[in-house]
Amino acid sequence: MNKAPNEQEKLRIEAEAQLVRRRINLVQPQPGEDLLHELMHELKVHQIELEMQNEELRKSHIALEESRDRFLDLYEFAPICYLTITRQASICEINLTGCTLLGVERKQLVNKRFSNFVAPQDRDRWHRRFMNIMEQADFDKQSIELSMLHADGSPFYAHLDCLRREVVNAQPSLRIAMFDINELKIAEAKLRIAATVFESQEGVVVADASGLIVSVNAAFTNITGYVQNEVLGKNPNMLSSGRHDADFYAAMWRSISSLGFWEGEIWNKRKSGEVYPEHLVITAVKDQNGSVSHYVGTLTDITLSRNAADEIQHLAFYDPLTHIPNRRLLIDRLKLALASSLRSGKEGAILFLDLDNFKTLNDTLGHDHGDMLLQQVASRIESCVPEGNTVARMGGDEFVVMLENLSEQSFEAANQAEAVAKKILFSLNQPYKLDTHEYRITASIGATLFNKDHAQIAQILKQADIAMYQSKKSGYNALRFFDPEMQANLSARVDLEKDLIAAIENHEFELYYQIQVDHNRKPVGAEALIRWHHPKRMLVSPLEFIPFAEETGLIVAIGKWVLETACAQLGVWQHSELTKELTLSVNVSAKQFREANFVDQVHAAVKLHNINPMLLKLEPTESVLLENLEDTIATMSKLKAIGVRFALDDFGTGFSSLQYLKKLPLNQLKIDQSFVKELVSDNNDQAIVRTIIAMAQSLNLEVIAEGVETEQQQRILQQNGCNHYQGYLFGKPVPIDVFEMSLEKQGAL
Repeated sequence: MNKAPNEQEKLRIEAEAQLVRRRINLVQPQPGEDLLHELMHELKVHQIELEMQNEELRKSHIALEESRDRFLDLYEFAPICYLTITRQASICEINLTGCTLLGVERKQLVNKRFSNFVAPQDRDRWHRRFMNIMEQADFDKQSIELSMLHADGSPFYAHLDCLRREVVNAQPSLRIAMFDINELKIAEAKLRIAATVFESQEGVVVADASGLIVSVNAAFTNITGYVQNEVLGKNPNMLSSGRHDADFYAAMWRSISSLGFWEGEIWNKRKSGEVYPEHLVITAVKDQNGSVSHYVGTLTDITLSRNAADEIQHLAFYDPLTHIPNRRLLIDRLKLALASSLRSGKEGAILFLDLDNFKTLNDTLGHDHGDMLLQQVASRIESCVPEGNTVARMGGDEFVVMLENLSEQSFEAANQAEAVAKKILFSLNQPYKLDTHEYRITASIGATLFNKDHAQIAQILKQADIAMYQSKKSGYNALRFFDPEMQANLSARVDLEKDLIAAIENHEFELYYQIQVDHNRKPVGAEALIRWHHPKRMLVSPLEFIPFAEETGLIVAIGKWVLETACAQLGVWQHSELTKELTLSVNVSAKQFREANFVDQVHAAVKLHNINPMLLKLEPTESVLLENLEDTIATMSKLKAIGVRFALDDFGTGFSSLQYLKKLPLNQLKIDQSFVKELVSDNNDQAIVRTIIAMAQSLNLEVIAEGVETEQQQRILQQNGCNHYQGYLFGKPVPIDVFEMSLEKQGAL
């Protein structure tokens, strides 16, 4: 139900109607109206007109506000960052999206330089583009892609559309619309990677859900010979070689169905008809609904790698020169032979063969002829060994024959092995044709039996090796079986090595000291001699363990301990008036002398104990000095430069020569006790001693004789010019406390 209009509304309507009538001249002034009433009426009409106009203005203002709000909403919440920067490159306006993108509140962004958010590597490029835009005459939009930084320093890529704007009475500004294109860049990178992978060295074939080929890459063509147009719409089974049965392919598709992929090696056929091996991976690609949309196969031609693997296998297990099994394959087969012997109870045998004087052939005819001989030797050995057994080359001129399934009786098995060995020796003794040379060579063979009681492969080979050396000692071209007594000696050597290692770790060594005197029997020094306090064998002489230590290399650690201990003793002696001038001689082994840091070891020991280096006398033997003479001279010269002295031990027992003696920086020659022992009764020893003394005098070297036990020996030595002595006549090697007590008795303390 409509409301009746109120008075004001009636007046407004009347005024509007009257105004309309007046405007079209339909209303004429009524005669007799009061002038004031007319004026009041006009004023009301005018008032209503103003109110109407005001209402229109208000509605326009509201519409304008709503439009502005819509613009602000669009500006603030647009998915694009909008910002304005001044001519000074500072941010003056930015929308909410931009603040969110940069990770900074608006109030903290205003007046901040835009370049702060440009990654360092792109700042110069941005600065040049900004200056170009601000200085150009036109107002064309320019675009640029930049590496940007969020407020936390994390990077992102952005695309910027830039437009310069001029404002009256104000400096120009730059309006920027900035898009975050980070995901786009990542997608592009992934696309490039995918494209690169697709065109990689691996063949790629893509099939649809029905299994028909829809795409292949260039590598596929290189591998199979088929170009893309020849395979599109075809089933990949066109590549089948026919080498695999239906069960193989059924298992393949079961794997693809259950696991989503299959991987393995397969034989396929090229367009040329050549069958080749390839490594194939088939992966099922599923759509968003989980249904298979495509199958992707990646294939690699493994022909070369298969050949290489075969070659590696051959190199790993066969000798490259003779093409017979090497040590590795021999050991593998020996393991199997031991297991077989355990099951069958039958004996086996190892024949260890070494050519006699093979080095002579290499030295005279050269290594090429040596290789030719080894090839012929391998062939002859194989011809003498029954089929089913193994002939192997261990290296150099060493060969091993492994015989299996011999008699269960050791005596009969030994006879069987001996028969094969003699057949080999006879064959090897026949002349060889090496190019234009005819050559003869013999061999030495060591043999040992093995059966279920043998468990250690290394032990079996060692026994055969020992037997072979016994064969050589017997005069070459012979066969020797391993003697259990040899095993006992071998075990003793193993135990000795373990005990020596323990002795080094447990400090079981002690230095004994043997006095050295002048012609007045006044002490001038001593020689440090090592002794071993074995926990079970009591005191062990160095004659029992030093040669073995030399052989095993343990002498290096032992020699270092001797040097350190001797220098420490010299340091103690230097604090006593009666012993501070005594020299101390220390024996140096060949291996120790050849150590790369030997000079540093001596220097460090001298400095550590603060001793006078001239009181330290090192005694290498002739054999040490003669090996690599130039290096020997260099080492001795470095040590002599710091004051260390040298005495040549056991002089006259080796290859004595003035030619090398005059080059060596020696201080003293030591006459070996073997010449002193029979000095009184043997004219030859007397002549040798006189020669050594004369030689030393001609080179301005001191002379000391060791092994002096009688007054007559000393007198002869002194008469011939030797004035320093060492031997039981003056004192035995004794511990340090006994040595110092003997000095006290002689009035030295």
